[in-house]
Amino acid sequence: MKKISEPIIFFGSGPVAAKTLEFLESHFAIHGVITKPVPPHHHEKAPVIEVAERNSLDIYYVRDKNDLIELFRSQKISNNIRLGILVDFGVIIPSLVLHHFKLGIINSHFSLLPEWRGADPITFAILSGQLVTGVSLMLIVEGMDEGPVLAQKPYNLSPDTTTPQLTEDLIKLSNSMLASTLPPYISGKIHPVEQNKNNPVSYSRRLTKDDGRVDWHKDATQLEREIRAFAGWPRSHATINDTQVIITKAHTIDLPGEAGKVDSIDGKLVIHCGKQSLIIDWLKPVSKNEMSGSDFLRGHPI
Repeated sequence: MKKISEPIIFFGSGPVAAKTLEFLESHFAIHGVITKPVPPHHHEKAPVIEVAERNSLDIYYVRDKNDLIELFRSQKISNNIRLGILVDFGVIIPSLVLHHFKLGIINSHFSLLPEWRGADPITFAILSGQLVTGVSLMLIVEGMDEGPVLAQKPYNLSPDTTTPQLTEDLIKLSNSMLASTLPPYISGKIHPVEQNKNNPVSYSRRLTKDDGRVDWHKDATQLEREIRAFAGWPRSHATINDTQVIITKAHTIDLPGEAGKVDSIDGKLVIHCGKQSLIIDWLKPVSKNEMSGSDFLRGHPI
């Protein structure tokens, strides 16, 4: 497609933002990138910064909403720029910044709003066991993910989808939607509509390291979802046969037993849960390579 000349300010900090920025830069006129600075204890540049520098884009660093207010009050961002795009940013957008852009700030949110508003919609789509998720292009308002929608597209989840896999697929879907939606929106041919009030509202949250601790008293179905949902971070940590491991793949089996009890069935590593059991297909002991559950059993017999 022909590069669109409308100048755009991009807001983004995380790895998803970097891949979106790489795509947008080849199709749109990115006037500048607003991102969070790299923490002092990090020794490598953030992916967003690398993309911006590689494409000779102006970079503005902000730590929080107060820095954002100061940046826009300084008039470093031209009043002639009508549109902002925000993906994976991690900073609340204050009212002053929202009103700076005549066409608003568009956020690509990885759920079918109003489903899974909040910080981590991808993980919670897998945790909830739903069959369909998607991407919403939304105008940011002061309420969390409550803005009107420009476009939505669904995505069907497979039963073995992990968070890293789903993230990559939704980035591709988001990029295609941005490419097809931004030009008609800029030219005034499409208009935002309110989120569907007939659909239930749900909220996701940021994960913590504690989320990755496996609780064998949970149902096996829920634990299998957690293993897939936490595959990128915080991952599913457990102690099996006195060995700390990260469980990377498992599937359920309709077998009762005492929660947390380790078993071997036909050479397969089985752990009983609050309801049903899990066959551990793959795991990674601390400081060792990933291995099958069967190989782990041979080296760590019950």
